[in-house]
Amino acid sequence: MSYRFHHVHIICKDLEKMIAFFTEVLAAKLIDRRKFGTADGASLELDGTTINLRVAREDEQMVGDAAQSAYGFDHIGLEVEDVQKAFDDLTAQGCSFFMPPTEIPKMKIAFFKGPEDITIELCQPL
Repeated sequence: MSYRFHHVHIICKDLEKMIAFFTEVLAAKLIDRRKFGTADGASLELDGTTINLRVAREDEQMVGDAAQSAYGFDHIGLEVEDVQKAFDDLTAQGCSFFMPPTEIPKMKIAFFKGPEDITIELCQPL
């Protein structure tokens, strides 16, 4: 059996703000607006990866938010050609980095907060 990554699915409070961030800031393409069960949502494509977004279903009890560390999902990692350039571009667009470009073994990385405090890592293989 072989496995390969298919999609990431994010539950959000503000669907329109999340769509705008991914399409306007990260240049994802909005594929379609759809329902995930009874919840409004959307599917986007970011360089070959599907990102599904949805709001909470009427019968879901949501707890916590991405501002708090929790077991499970931690962050989204995006590979870029030049972390410093991406840092400069995203900072100019108002993104708030909590780790500026930093070199670690074999990679340069930076971390910032997206909408609703989701954590996004930029990765540049060296």
